[in-house]
Amino acid sequence: MSILSKVLVAHLICMYTGIAAGGDMIELPIPAAGKGITVEKALSRRHSVRDYNPSPLTGAELSRLLWSCQGLTGSYSKRTAPSAGALYPLEVFVVVERVERVPAGIYHYHPAPDSVQQPLEVVSKGNFIKRLAEAALGQECIYDCAAALVVTGIVSRTAAKYGDRARRYVLIEVGHAAQNVCLEVESLGLGCVTVGAFNDKQVQSLLATEAEPFYIIPIGHPRQ
Repeated sequence: MSILSKVLVAHLICMYTGIAAGGDMIELPIPAAGKGITVEKALSRRHSVRDYNPSPLTGAELSRLLWSCQGLTGSYSKRTAPSAGALYPLEVFVVVERVERVPAGIYHYHPAPDSVQQPLEVVSKGNFIKRLAEAALGQECIYDCAAALVVTGIVSRTAAKYGDRARRYVLIEVGHAAQNVCLEVESLGLGCVTVGAFNDKQVQSLLATEAEPFYIIPIGHPRQ
């Protein structure tokens, strides 16, 4: 990526998300739409997949998955999932085990428009899928996945406007974002399952975040 492009990405992160990147950054490819399938077909095919083969994801696939979860849309002021009051309390992390040209590690996704490369902030380098699976009560689907998205939220962002109803709104938003990922997974010919059983404190410690974890979504190529 050119120096100018990196400056643009950093500017977009600060301007449109209000979050400054603190660690090293890597960029995934622009999440260009492929041929895909219709929404109706994706809905009819959607099902939970817990058994994955060892094939890696591509950087382009990971880029599309992250963008579908919380990416910025053409106006640069909205995201792919609706949010109460447009307050966007969700923070998305990805634990990478097997993704082409992306070293294994934990990354924090910074939402960006679909017209630029998708920025990932390095949280920790190394193989952490085993620890994530252990935090999720030893579920095999996480041990075997190529990468796992972890959707977290900061309820106080929404509470500033909506008070006691904030937690409900954040949980609704988590569902919106997760369904986007499930449909994108089907469009890409991949498999995933949404996981809600895990030790919150262990996941927070692993991700080095105070945001509350709500969903783990392991993703990979289905084993035939």
